[in-house]
This record gives sequence, C-alpha cells and structure tokens, in this order.
Amino acid sequence: MILLDGRRVGQTWRASLKPRIESLKKRGITPGLGVILVGDDPASHLYVARKEEASRAMSYLFHKLTLPTTTETSEVQAAIVALNQNPKIHGIIIQLPLPAQIDTDAVLETIDPQKDVDGLHPANLGDLLIGHERVVPATPKGIVRLLEAYTIETEGKHVVIVGRSTILGKPLAALFLNRNATVTICHSKTENLGFFTRQADLIVMDTGVPNLLQADMVAAKAVVIDAGITKLASGAVVGDVDFVAVAPNVAAITPVPGGIGPMTIAAILDTTLELAERTR
Repeated sequence: MILLDGRRVGQTWRASLKPRIESLKKRGITPGLGVILVGDDPASHLYVARKEEASRAMSYLFHKLTLPTTTETSEVQAAIVALNQNPKIHGIIIQLPLPAQIDTDAVLETIDPQKDVDGLHPANLGDLLIGHERVVPATPKGIVRLLEAYTIETEGKHVVIVGRSTILGKPLAALFLNRNATVTICHSKTENLGFFTRQADLIVMDTGVPNLLQADMVAAKAVVIDAGITKLASGAVVGDVDFVAVAPNVAAITPVPGGIGPMTIAAILDTTLELAERTR
C-alpha cells in the first residue's frame, strides 16, 4: 500500500512557484488574493486562516474582508465588485458556505471570471466542461496533481466519485473525463454504494460522512482519495474512509489529515499566481 502524502507533494508544488513569483515581482507585480468571509462558522474561519498563512508565507498580498452573519446578497456583491476593480487583487475567493439568506449563485456570478480562484463562475465551469481548463476548482486540481506526482494513470480507468458538489464532485468528473477516464458519480441517493465502489480503479470520497467507505467496499487494486473531513465530538479528525480498515486492502490511499487539504492550499496559491501572470 502506498500512502499518498499530500503534505510532501504540496510543499514541493509550493516550492516550484517561487521562481515564477520572483519573475512577476521583477515586473512590479505581487500576486494578490482577496477572500470574503461571511458569518462566524468556526470551520470557515479556520480554512481562511490557513489560506492567509500560506499566502503570506509565499509573500502574496492577502486581503481579507469579514462580514457579519446578517449580511445580504447585495452587500456581498458590492464587496466583490470592489475586489474586481482592485488591480492589486488577482484572485478572489468567497468562503463557502454562505448564510442561508444569501443567494450563493448570484454572488459567484458577480466575480470577474478572470479573478475566480475557485473556478466556480459559470463561465469557468462551462469552459471546464468542454475541455478548456482555464481556471480549475482548487480541490479537484489538487487531486489531479497528487495523482500525477505518484504517476497514477487515469486514462482508461474506472473512477467512482462519491459526492456531486459543484466545488468538487462535478468539476472533478469533468477533469477525469478530459483525461479519458470512465467516470461514475454516486451520491447520497445512490442505492448499494458498495456495488459501484467495488468496481472502481480509483475512488474519490467527498460526503462528510465519517468512515462511510469500509473495507468490503473496495477492490484490492483500488486507489482511494479521501477528500472528506469531519471533526468528531472526541476532537479526532477523520475522513469519509475507515482508514484503518481500508488501507491494508488497497493499492494506495490518502490520509486525513495530510492528504488532500495541503494539495488544495497549494492549488489556490498556484491558481492565484496563474491569474497574476495573465496581468498585462
């Protein structure tokens, strides 16, 4: 069994960005990332803190705007427009989920597609669907990069993605289709999930249901990517995969934590840099 070490690969990826950052700075450009955080959800604040730490470690300009839980859609849109118009900000992230009263689709559509780090603007998602990978959502981008780092082939393979979110499941399916994989998407309404996962060469889990994937649901040849993360009442952090039971029975697997999380952060840094490099 191969442990797919996202921390190590993510660090290598981040290190590879440094020459590009220096090249940009010679042009008088510092990559700038703007993040809008609405409300007081502890997990969202933690995720933004990690993005800020990583951005500042790479000498990026980081701008964070925190808005109260009572914020309305129009107020978030106004904040986005200001970032769209700020020449020092090359990438924009809206930390999801947003409070229930906010129209998330309207908010995402307000982002300039050329500054859409998460790749969630309809224009960028549409490009991805037709094979133009101009701006790719961070976690799917990180997953593909991790597989490439370990020379895990996806062409011709059967990939089963458990989770159909717009930020991960759907765009990841498009990425794998672009790479000539055969893709099955499962979700909370799928009956007999194990029937599908046992057929898979590669399984990607993204449900937020702790230990959903068990040892009897995988084939020995399988590669397992666990993009789920849950903090239990005990304080333990676990993924969607019962790691102890599944790991001895598969070809390769990511840990939680230390698997996909660091790859997502590295992908955000890489995409922000790409957007800055497109600045004229």
